[in-house]
Amino acid sequence: MPVYEYVCDECEKVTEALRKMADADAPQACEHCGSGKTHRTHSLVAAPVGSGQSLPVAGGHVHSGSCGCGKPRGSCGM
Repeated sequence: MPVYEYVCDECEKVTEALRKMADADAPQACEHCGSGKTHRTHSLVAAPVGSGQSLPVAGGHVHSGSCGCGKPRGSCGM
């Protein structure tokens, strides 16, 4: 099953959910504030490049601290 990311329309934080593809667009509650007002967003995809490392190959952004992803500086997974 794939992992999907949902952005909360209330607190603007990201929630990850392991779901069936058929359920990807079904409502998902925010794990931070409990709001049911979320929308699915594009997720970072990583591919192995040898020695167990991976590089982003699609989507994502450079964490600026003000990107709004809700993750601590330096640990942005987007």
